[in-house]
Amino acid sequence: MPRVVFIVEETIAGTEATQIPKQRGESLLETAVRYAEERHWDVFPGTWLEAVDGVQRCSCGEAACPAPGAHPSRSDWATQATGSATVARRMWQKQPTASILLPTGRTFDAISVPETAGFLALARMERMELALGPVTLTPDRRMHFFVLPGASVKVPELIRKLGWSLGSLDLVVLGEGEYVAAPPTRFGSRGAVQWACRPTSANRWLPDGEELISPLAYACGRDR
Repeated sequence: MPRVVFIVEETIAGTEATQIPKQRGESLLETAVRYAEERHWDVFPGTWLEAVDGVQRCSCGEAACPAPGAHPSRSDWATQATGSATVARRMWQKQPTASILLPTGRTFDAISVPETAGFLALARMERMELALGPVTLTPDRRMHFFVLPGASVKVPELIRKLGWSLGSLDLVVLGEGEYVAAPPTRFGSRGAVQWACRPTSANRWLPDGEELISPLAYACGRDR
């Protein structure tokens, strides 16, 4: 099977602090191994894209798949996830084009907000000089802010203390039993997941969800 390499060179308009850096020439296998080896994140392979009559379809076979090539391929994915670079390499060698999925609720939770609210929050966080963890931007126009595990339990009460009801904001916390797609996973023809704030040595230590919830809630409130 030929080695597949995704090249992502787009940047997103916004402040310099939120400009997405270029990613070049790294295979899904190499990237998955690096996430496990360098960040100690659990990873697991999801579905992948297949060409059917010249159209990119999800390997799950569902013509109307909402996340083509970017969701778990089996129901026991949580037990399949591994933090071992060796095991990750072995899994992606079996299917080199499989998406890279990261389970939440283990080494991190993820706070998911709309893209417009996410960029507004990033600008506000920069002014507040808040320390950020990695942040992804997905083709379905969502941003995921990586925070310490446990945010899914704390955030609803924190939102209430800020004067909002969780149901009134388009803000979702992904914790145990859930996952996020990692760059450079592709959502069908919609494009690839990208880093809005890439993983670096400076953000190896993740912020607590409590530190970010105020600017995120404010931005989501403005975005309604």
